[in-house]
Amino acid sequence: MGDKEKEVMMEIVVVGFNHRTAPVEVRERFSFTQNGLEDGLSKLSEKKNVEECLILSTCNRVEVYAVSEKAEESIEEIKEFLSEFHRVPSEYFSTYLYTLIGNAAVGHLFRVASSLDSMVVGEPQILGQVKQAYKSATIKQAVGLVLNRLFHHAFFVAKKVRAETGIGSQGVSISYVAVELARRIFDDLSKRAVMIIGAGDMAELAARHLISAGIKNLLIASRNLESARTLAEILNGKPVLFEEVYYLLKDVDIVITATGSADFIIRPQHMREALKLRNNEPMFMIDIAVPRDIDPRVEEIPNVYLYDIDDLKNVLDENLKTRRESAEKAEEIVLQGEKNFLRWLDGLKVVPTIIQLKKRFEEIKTDEFGKAVSRLGSLSEREKSIVENMAEGIIGKILHNPLTNLKKESSSSLGALYAHTLKKLFELEVEVEVTEDEDLTVKQRMGKIEHD
Repeated sequence: MGDKEKEVMMEIVVVGFNHRTAPVEVRERFSFTQNGLEDGLSKLSEKKNVEECLILSTCNRVEVYAVSEKAEESIEEIKEFLSEFHRVPSEYFSTYLYTLIGNAAVGHLFRVASSLDSMVVGEPQILGQVKQAYKSATIKQAVGLVLNRLFHHAFFVAKKVRAETGIGSQGVSISYVAVELARRIFDDLSKRAVMIIGAGDMAELAARHLISAGIKNLLIASRNLESARTLAEILNGKPVLFEEVYYLLKDVDIVITATGSADFIIRPQHMREALKLRNNEPMFMIDIAVPRDIDPRVEEIPNVYLYDIDDLKNVLDENLKTRRESAEKAEEIVLQGEKNFLRWLDGLKVVPTIIQLKKRFEEIKTDEFGKAVSRLGSLSEREKSIVENMAEGIIGKILHNPLTNLKKESSSSLGALYAHTLKKLFELEVEVEVTEDEDLTVKQRMGKIEHD
């Protein structure tokens, strides 16, 4: 095949790093603010070998998705862009980067959107982040036919994974499990009072989960009152003195402890006094500290439900097992989605041939119609319309089977053979200018773009 007939292949590429390949001190240097993202998309779009592009920037990953006729050249341009935009020498981050081309790039996006590539498999935030990245790229007109189709397909696959596997239905953090156990004892958490004892990361995470579950009455106690005040301000809670804990036990339904104390801070006598003052109303206690903050003998007291970190870990292990089983099914859905998208992408290879062939027959029809009208002499507009419709009908019937078979075999080796044969037989040019209407018509026939 000569240069004139050489097929131009559009490839999808991914360049980036994530929580597995790069430490946080590297990832944070390449994160994009919203303004930075818009500026970055503009600069990236100017690169010679980048036809379409999108930037996904989260706390766990920074990835550039692009479409190019020259994949290797576009990858180098993306690396240059990352270096120039963030003013970081390429040698500093090159060892952390991964590059994916074609099928591997498609499968990677589907796994990212479905939360199979997340630090916590099944977490729900990533799909929203991918959608926001796509929205930003759309507003900047950085995406085109291929990335539009690719990302809408990714959204579809991710929703299918959520609906059919339940991958995100089981909590996979100690703090999340603690709150889920609280739900089992108190159906409506919004009416319950909670006291968090401790102001560290674990305590904050537990408090955030409780707030998400509807808790409004939140007390935060710490030996360092300033720490309690800071966390209470962030979470809209109320700081209390550590010495007030024993007095306030009677007023709360849930207690979560996460201090660094070397000895128990809550003992059986504290709980018996609190229960007496609250008329034996049930209390739920979660001790996520190591060493433990709550004397294990507290569990023997009626109407007190005490869980320590080992109890939570047992629930967590069961949840992780469920997620692993769900992930296996999710991988099958992702693989099928990848195959469907690649079939569509392969179909684009024959689009130029379809357009060229239709143009050639349209030229023949126009020429022969003009000759016929000239020979027939004076014809009414109705008679001209009949003749033109007849010519279009004949051409439509002639082209129907060839184009149907060409589309059907577009993703197989026969598709390339058919396209090449048609070009030879009808002396079609490879390079054609396609009007917007023609382009849309072909895209619609090759398969309507799915919408979210």
